[in-house]
Amino acid sequence: MPARPPEPPLVVRDDGQLEGSLGNPALAAALVETARDALERGTADTIELADRQLFIEVYPVRPRLVVVGAVQVAISLVAFARELGWATVVVDARPAFATRERFPHADRLIVGWPDEVAGEIGLGPNDAVAVLTHDVKFDEPAILAALNRGCRYVGAIGSRKRQAERRARLAGAGVGESELERLRGPIGLDLGGREPAETALAIIAEIVATRHRASARPMREVAGSRTARTPEAVAAG
Repeated sequence: MPARPPEPPLVVRDDGQLEGSLGNPALAAALVETARDALERGTADTIELADRQLFIEVYPVRPRLVVVGAVQVAISLVAFARELGWATVVVDARPAFATRERFPHADRLIVGWPDEVAGEIGLGPNDAVAVLTHDVKFDEPAILAALNRGCRYVGAIGSRKRQAERRARLAGAGVGESELERLRGPIGLDLGGREPAETALAIIAEIVATRHRASARPMREVAGSRTARTPEAVAAG
């Protein structure tokens, strides 16, 4: 009897989309739920669904940080992100600021308006966006673009008073409450430092915590740890 050919792999993407079929909607839903959990943990797993055994393998993709505003804080932020293995893009409409001399570690420097280059850089759900400008004509179009494209982290610098004014303007522009809740501002965790590098550390710490869906609480208060989510997993029978 000829050997049974191997079945093609099933692919579960970060958004829960399943490529392939199990022939049963309930089993497919169970697979997606389990695979997304594996994506979040970043580890392989073996599961049984009905009479089938499936091996879930995770394929990581390098995360990307898009920094809007080539300011002093951005220099340290890009360096920290690079050390953590992130790809980095720095966007600023001022050519005197977005230079290779100031940002030797950036993977890409773009002189332009943030909302206008969103399509060029493929801004999307797997990106973190840190808006560091203090100018409405720069930061709010960038925030709108990041929210509209479903970026996983959107943070903007500014005081609580400035944030309240910004949120009111964004709401007036049609941004819904659920979307406004996704905007992290003031940006970063409260580490107490005020120097540019300390501010950058607070920002990257919040970005990392968000990516891992962690609490950002002291480790002595947290039992266990979580690994990074990754955007694609393959289940093979």
